[in-house]
Amino acid sequence: MSSPAAPPAGSRVTVAMTKWGARPHWTFEAEVLGSDAHGDWLGLPAGTALERPGASYVAPTDQVVLVPAAGPDLGRAWLATFHGKGGPLAVYVDVTTPPAWDGDTLRAVDLDLDVLRGLTGRTWVDDEDEFAEHRVTLGYPAEVCALAIASCDRVRAVVEAGHAPYDGATARGWLARL
Repeated sequence: MSSPAAPPAGSRVTVAMTKWGARPHWTFEAEVLGSDAHGDWLGLPAGTALERPGASYVAPTDQVVLVPAAGPDLGRAWLATFHGKGGPLAVYVDVTTPPAWDGDTLRAVDLDLDVLRGLTGRTWVDDEDEFAEHRVTLGYPAEVCALAIASCDRVRAVVEAGHAPYDGATARGWLARL
């Protein structure tokens, strides 16, 4: 399943993440930088404010977010953030429902699991405890749990292998456009 196309390069967009059950989560503004074979690339310059109920965060460095290209849901159940120089991590991938464009808003449900690659190259999965808790307390359907676990495993393998777009060079090119 694919989602409608992203707005054109140069457009200002909103990324609106929720938790299961339409509970508000992170929301932030970004600029559409363009698209490639991996998907749509969004830019967040240093100083961009990210908000969620009870918390806020200001991006300390430039970042680009990759919205996966059209394809089967298993291949699209994530959003990847690549940090510029001086960032706290190299890569932060949120496991989500397949992101979808709704006009100038990108929507996805955060499913707790995150795949991270640190500055030393170490890769790990974060928030497995949160996923285990929420699959019960928020009532994730079995097919959503299966999608999240399969997506997390797939993304982790690609990040660990350093294949594009997790090769360092791909995101660096998009960061340069900021």
